[in-house]
Amino acid sequence: MSKLNAVIPYLSYSGNTEEVAELVAETLTENNVSCSLHRIGIDPPIDPEAYDFVFLGTFTWETGSTPDEVKDFILEVGYKPNHIAVFGTGDTQFGGDELFCKAVDKLVTFYMSPWKGLKIEQSPRGSQEKLVRQWTEGVFQRGKSFTS
Repeated sequence: MSKLNAVIPYLSYSGNTEEVAELVAETLTENNVSCSLHRIGIDPPIDPEAYDFVFLGTFTWETGSTPDEVKDFILEVGYKPNHIAVFGTGDTQFGGDELFCKAVDKLVTFYMSPWKGLKIEQSPRGSQEKLVRQWTEGVFQRGKSFTS
């Protein structure tokens, strides 16, 4: 059996979403998954079908919106792959619980993702690092059955 591979397209302005993307990559690498980070809006377009897993990372903009760059990425792909897991960062101080990481919810619904989205308050440092690792391993373990 060949080694599984993943791509992690993400958008980050403050660095928080990038930190989560890096933790996802580290956790996948520890599970013997080959992975690469893809900076939305900077790196060239990707073909999700070339990967066993796609971990899409975003932050939530303004009043619960998905950032335009992520919407552009979705249009670049041109279809809705069924192997996308979504993670994101947000800040409850702007909009409270109702708008917290709303872009994650929207993207999980849009892609009909088989995995629950991961929502991180600002930076994944500290106790939230464990959440990132657990979520990533859960996606990987459940996803292995899809790729076999």
